[in-house]
This record gives sequence, C-alpha cells and structure tokens, in this order.
Amino acid sequence: MNLSFFDQFMSPTMFGVPLMGLALLLPWLLFPKTSDHWLNNRLSTTQAWFFSTFTKQLMFPINTKGHTWSLLLASLMMFLITLNLLGLLPYTFTPTTQLSLNLGLAVPLWLATVLTGLRNQTTHALGHMLPEGTPTPLIPVLIIIETISLFIRPLALGVRLTANLTAGHLLIQLISTAVLVLMPLMPTVSMLTMIVLFLLTLLEIAVAMIQAYVFVLLLSLYLQENV
Repeated sequence: MNLSFFDQFMSPTMFGVPLMGLALLLPWLLFPKTSDHWLNNRLSTTQAWFFSTFTKQLMFPINTKGHTWSLLLASLMMFLITLNLLGLLPYTFTPTTQLSLNLGLAVPLWLATVLTGLRNQTTHALGHMLPEGTPTPLIPVLIIIETISLFIRPLALGVRLTANLTAGHLLIQLISTAVLVLMPLMPTVSMLTMIVLFLLTLLEIAVAMIQAYVFVLLLSLYLQENV
C-alpha cells in the first residue's frame, strides 16, 4: 500500500481517539521547572536568559499597558518553537501543520488585541480605518479595504505558519525518498542528495524557530497598535 506524502499531516489516533491533545501537552514536560535555589543548572539559566532577552526585545516598542502580555507572548513563543522542532524528529507529528490549530491560536489572540484597542482608545483604534487627509470620494473604498485588511490578519497568521512548516516537511520527505530510491542505482548521486537533505534539515530547524518568532512578533505589532 503506497502512502500519500500528505499522510504525515493527518492527526494520529489510537483506538479511534485523536492524539492531538497529547501532542500539545507532552512538550510542556520538556521545559525545566523553576526552583527556589539561587543557583540553577545550566539549562534553567539558559532558559531564563532567553526569556529575558526575548521579552525585552518584544516589549521595548510597546508602552507599559501592553507589558501585561509579556508572559503570554513569551510562553506562546516557547510553545511554538518546541512543537515545530519536535515535529522535525522521525516518526513524530507536528500539530502546527494543522490550520485548525494555528487559527485557533491566531483568531482569539488577534481578537483580544482588537478588543483591547476598542476598549482603551476607541477613537484611535477606529482612526486606523481612515488615514488623515483622505479625499472624500475615496473614504468608503478605504474603509472597506482597511476593514478587509483587519479581518485578514488572523487568517494570514495561521496560514503563514501552516504553509511554511507543511512545505518544509514535504520537501524533506521528497528528498529523503529520492535518497532511498537512488541509493542502489546511483550511490554517488544519492550521497550528494543526502548532503542536500542534511543542509535542508538545518534550514528547516531555522525556519521552525523563525516562524514561531514571526507569529509572536506580528501579534506584538497588533498589540502595539491597540495600546
């Protein structure tokens, strides 16, 4: 039975029970737990340094009202990086290749930033819909365009993450299949293809981290507009 390349993106099940929830909960066990000691191990120290550096960079352009989001955004960043990297291991499932999960993260967080802006500064939030000095005939058109642009944001967040990870996984599977097929026929070409596969894997590791950062960074930019 020949399996489709897209079978790797199907949500795994056991005894008819979807394992999506298990795939989302187990990565949290890999994070080092905090302790009451003054000196922690190297892993905890590295994690604290990463969170401190990332939070400072993310929250620097946002005013004090938006700093309450720092814990949520930093946790989301770590969560997405872990899911993306674990999905590159053999015989694993990547939850972030599912559009439903990514939209489930993007839509509520985007909506929270919009509602925050409408609650705290209604006039300023609505002012984004119409730039100052717009000619009168263009006012209805610009309002429609800006409204569509506003509602496309969560869709773009989810689709961007899904498309990049899905394309990378498909490319890795295609090249690895080519390596196995060419091994008995043309060993030299197969070895060169294996080098390309290794370089592509390194690239996908970078893409997995960058896409998680871009997802959180865009959310912080949406928050910056509304606080």
